[in-house]
Amino acid sequence: MRDKIINKAGEMFLTLGFKSTTMDDIAKELGMSKKTLYKYFSNKTALVDASTESVHNTISETIDMVKSQNYNAVEEEFAVKAIFKEMFKNAKTSPMYQLKKYYPETYTKLIEREVCMFRDCNVDNLKKGIEQGLYRANIKGDLLVNFYFTLVFGVFESELYSNDMQEVMEIEYEILEYHIRAIATPKGVQELEKQLKNINKN
Repeated sequence: MRDKIINKAGEMFLTLGFKSTTMDDIAKELGMSKKTLYKYFSNKTALVDASTESVHNTISETIDMVKSQNYNAVEEEFAVKAIFKEMFKNAKTSPMYQLKKYYPETYTKLIEREVCMFRDCNVDNLKKGIEQGLYRANIKGDLLVNFYFTLVFGVFESELYSNDMQEVMEIEYEILEYHIRAIATPKGVQELEKQLKNINKN
């Protein structure tokens, strides 16, 4: 039952927003009393914590699945980005913005987990890209991961960007293109152009 609550709450938080979704809404959607809901989660913050951790774990597992598909390094980056796009397709505003504004402690915990996942994923991708001749061999891996990380997470930290989810995803694709162009060999640029054509078709 706990997992069922977490899954339903996560779905509602992503679609309707963390602030807008109440414990009453979640209980009603699950066909249970609020009293039963509070047996499993003492307050809404505890449920937000559990649901964001669950979403993070789902993303992590899906990324591992993508990495096992034998994509080339550039394809892999676009495949990972597509996961986020699909997962947040029904969200009107960025869940990260909402968390930062209304649940800053949960946001901080999530960012700590995301940083580790993001760093590991990108270090692996850079190594693969160099081996495949798609990224330049002379790049400074650690520095580039930090650059990319600063750009991606800077979107949530800065007031310069919209919190509209569709616009956030467009910005993230621009950042990905910017990142790959900065490190790609001519062969890597060719693969990048191919991936950009594919997403522009969809």
